[in-house]
Amino acid sequence: MAAEVGSKAPVLTLPNQDFQPVELGAEFARGTTVLAFFPAAFTSVCTKELCTFRDSLAQLNKAKAHVLGISVDTPFTLKVFARENSLSFPLLSDFSKEAIQVYGVYLPDFVGLKGVAKRSVFVVDTHGIVRYSQILDNPGNEPDYAKLNEAISKLS
Repeated sequence: MAAEVGSKAPVLTLPNQDFQPVELGAEFARGTTVLAFFPAAFTSVCTKELCTFRDSLAQLNKAKAHVLGISVDTPFTLKVFARENSLSFPLLSDFSKEAIQVYGVYLPDFVGLKGVAKRSVFVVDTHGIVRYSQILDNPGNEPDYAKLNEAISKLS
């Protein structure tokens, strides 16, 4: 079952690309949080999506929102991916695949890779409540950024 709009967002601690633990509950308390689950670093659509978030950070920061990218890639891979794409927001490693299961975004097979994240976004408010979600069945599609931005603007 996916994290539903109106429900408490699951709280986990995941390592970022620098192996530092990031506790989701603390991130939610900082301000509106966009959780951007993506199947795999260095794939074309994932790169485009994460770079779109990078390019809209000023707008997101103005709305007091921040982004956390989450994939099952290792922190080592995420560090190189972040560096090569100039991503200045944290990328979290769900190598154990716990987050993709509790958020309901487990994709059993992605071009032969078993157990990755479905491309999905969740907007979580400062109380840890899911206010918006979009889970895409086709990993070749990007999120609807207009709807995502609309959801964020309602919380700022």
